Amino acid sequence: MTKRITVWLVLCLFAAAVVACNQNSNELLPCNENGSLFRDDFSDGRNCGWATYDRGGGKVEIANGVLTVTSSQPNQIWWTNPGREFEDVVMRVQAKQVSGPDDNAFGLICRYQNERNFYLFLVSGDGFYVIAKYQSGAAVQYISGNGQFQYSDAINQGVALNDVEASCIANQLTLRVNGILLATVNDPTFVAGDVGLGASPLEPGTTVIEFDDFAVTAP
Repeated sequence: MTKRITVWLVLCLFAAAVVACNQNSNELLPCNENGSLFRDDFSDGRNCGWATYDRGGGKVEIANGVLTVTSSQPNQIWWTNPGREFEDVVMRVQAKQVSGPDDNAFGLICRYQNERNFYLFLVSGDGFYVIAKYQSGAAVQYISGNGQFQYSDAINQGVALNDVEASCIANQLTLRVNGILLATVNDPTFVAGDVGLGASPLEPGTTVIEFDDFAVTAP
C-alpha cells in the first residue's frame, strides 16, 4: 500500500515562554514531574504550553483529560507543540483513534526546529507505520521501510488504543508500538528541538485522534 502525506503549515509561532496560539491563559507549568524531562496527562486546568486552535480543516483542543487532534484535509498533517527544547529523548504517548477513516496517520514529533524542519513517527488505523523527515519545506521524506509505510500486526487497528514510543538519541531514531520495535534508522539532520503530536486522514473523511499520558524522558 502506498501512503503519502504532505505537511500543512500551522502558523502557531513560539516566542520565549509565550505560546501565541494557545487558548489557555493560565500560568505555564514546567510539567517535568517524577524525574521526567516533560510530562502531561492533560488534566483540566493544567497548562503545559500546547498550541490549541480551530482553523480551516484542523483543530487541536484539550478537554476531558485528553488532547484531541481533528483533521479533515487528506494527506495534510496538523500538529501541536508545547514550546520546549530537548536533545536526546524518549517520547511515549497513548494514542486512540476515535473516528474517521482507518487510512490515516498519527503520532509523535521530535527535534522540531520550526514548521519546515522536524522528524515524524507515524502509525495508522489500518496497521501501517513510518519514520519520516520534513526538511526545508521540501516533500516529506520517509526514511524507514525503504521509503514507504510498512505493515505490522503490533498496531491495534480501527477505533483502538496504541502505546506509541519514539526515541531520538544522537543520530538514531527508533519507533516502538505496544512494546514492539518496528523501525530504527540513522539520520544526522536535526540534533535538538521541540516535541509534538499530530494527525491526518489519508483519504476523504475526518480523523479524530485522542492523545493521553504524554511523557518525555532521558535515554
